[in-house]
Amino acid sequence: MTDRPLVWVGIDVGKATHHACVMDPTGKIVFAQKVVNDQAAIEQLVARATKTAHEVRWAIDLTSNAAALLIAVLIATGQQVVYVPGRVVNRMAGAFGEGKTDAKDAKVIANTARMREDLTPVTVTDELVVELTRLTAHREDLMADWVRGINRLRDLLTSIFPGLEREFDFSTRSALILVAGFCTPEEIRAAGVEGVSVYLTEHGAWRKGIPAMVDTALAAAAAQTLRLPGEATTTVLVKKLARQLLELDRDIKNTDKLITSVFRAHPQAEIIESLPGLGPILGAEFLVATGGTLAGFAGSGKLAAYAGLVPVPKDSGRVSGNNRRPKRYNRRLRRVFYMAALSSLKVSGPSRVFYDRKRGERMIHTQALLALARRLVDVLWALLRDGRTFTPVAPPIATAAT
Repeated sequence: MTDRPLVWVGIDVGKATHHACVMDPTGKIVFAQKVVNDQAAIEQLVARATKTAHEVRWAIDLTSNAAALLIAVLIATGQQVVYVPGRVVNRMAGAFGEGKTDAKDAKVIANTARMREDLTPVTVTDELVVELTRLTAHREDLMADWVRGINRLRDLLTSIFPGLEREFDFSTRSALILVAGFCTPEEIRAAGVEGVSVYLTEHGAWRKGIPAMVDTALAAAAAQTLRLPGEATTTVLVKKLARQLLELDRDIKNTDKLITSVFRAHPQAEIIESLPGLGPILGAEFLVATGGTLAGFAGSGKLAAYAGLVPVPKDSGRVSGNNRRPKRYNRRLRRVFYMAALSSLKVSGPSRVFYDRKRGERMIHTQALLALARRLVDVLWALLRDGRTFTPVAPPIATAAT
């Protein structure tokens, strides 16, 4: 142990290796090294760093999966860790000259931590929140595949049978079942009413909607007698893609069930889900975006600002009082409250009343919806603070006994 009171360790996080830079209070580098993303190697770094000063503070530029082992080792050994956002690292790097290397980034991270006291501490993430993080990320990938697949199927079908593509919503299982079996005018005409009906019934299409589907498909087939170029190959591709989308739909639904079961194991799930518009999927995304706790937010205003629902000032010289939409905020959290506000309008209640009042104040739809999203932040904050579920009528205010 030396006489140094304090050092900062900046770590540029990587998948296979990390770069560490240890810096004293004067900005002088004590040592720098490359560390393998391995528990023993990280523990050796911690042991070496703790010998350089009485107190060691750590700073990292990522909190993603690549940093999971690093964070776990640092917290397990009782180290103080803060998070330096990549945007900050990028801007600070300009002050130290051009050129970019992992070693230089580690030095910038250490320097930033040395000069700033407002960086966010890194703490242990709740196991349930970690599970929800993995599940919601997986669902996001599935939904991206779903949207891409639907668009591709519609494009292919338009090239050989535009009438059929125009008549059906291919985000539904019944429409996908239809084109998985019949996707050309000739196939539908050859099958006839009975053939198409039997196929749809046997493959699980919505029974009540089968007669209308059959009539619509046959009418579209009767309207097109020409065979378009590339029909044979396109037919194979459409049917294959439709089958893949049907399987993907099952995967999404199973993932939703898993997310719901994990989310409802959270102690505050009932409170979150009681708010109109916030179901288990959006509730899970809320927990992921906030880390499962509101301890890092001093009030509902801070949470709303983090979600980008609070305007920021844009003053200059004599011009003051101007506000603009923020550019830096958590887009996932903003989406949670925006979608919750949109969903809450489907039924009558306080949200609909609030939205209609804002429209009456000459706000356009988007402005009124954002105002409602901001309002939902306040309501959810109060519910979580008080540990109670949502009720349409506010509970009476408790008064002190006289």
